[in-house]
Amino acid sequence: MDRVEIEEYLKLLDGRGSDNEFSVVKELSCLGMEFPKLLLEKYRGSKKWGERASCLYHASKYVVSSPHAFELGIEALGDKSKVVRYRACLLLAMAQKSEAIKPLGALITNSESSDDAKAAIDAIEHKNHHYIADRDHSGMATLNVEQKYS
Repeated sequence: MDRVEIEEYLKLLDGRGSDNEFSVVKELSCLGMEFPKLLLEKYRGSKKWGERASCLYHASKYVVSSPHAFELGIEALGDKSKVVRYRACLLLAMAQKSEAIKPLGALITNSESSDDAKAAIDAIEHKNHHYIADRDHSGMATLNVEQKYS
């Protein structure tokens, strides 16, 4: 796959969750660990919140092993969109890396995202990514991290 083809595919990541978007992601995922780097680059250049949220969503498969996916989560904590900041908190909770606690802590002062940041910190501290969804630790909610790529 050449750079022009990759750029055309990346343009189709709009955050609508269409079958077309998932087909594109399936094609791009063949790039392996290069894909999260491309998502980070797309995030940085995107003006639309849906595109930025899409980058975070599709990076989730890689966040444990890719420094680019983790960096994307950290950067997106400062996004102007509440939805994108939520996805960043979700991504970092899935990463389960203690280095995310300090940047997440800075988000606690944001009234729109405070609860999400606290939940992500709680998930990391308890070493249970499900706690981003199961905020009462009831065991009744789980986070499905599988992707629809296959």
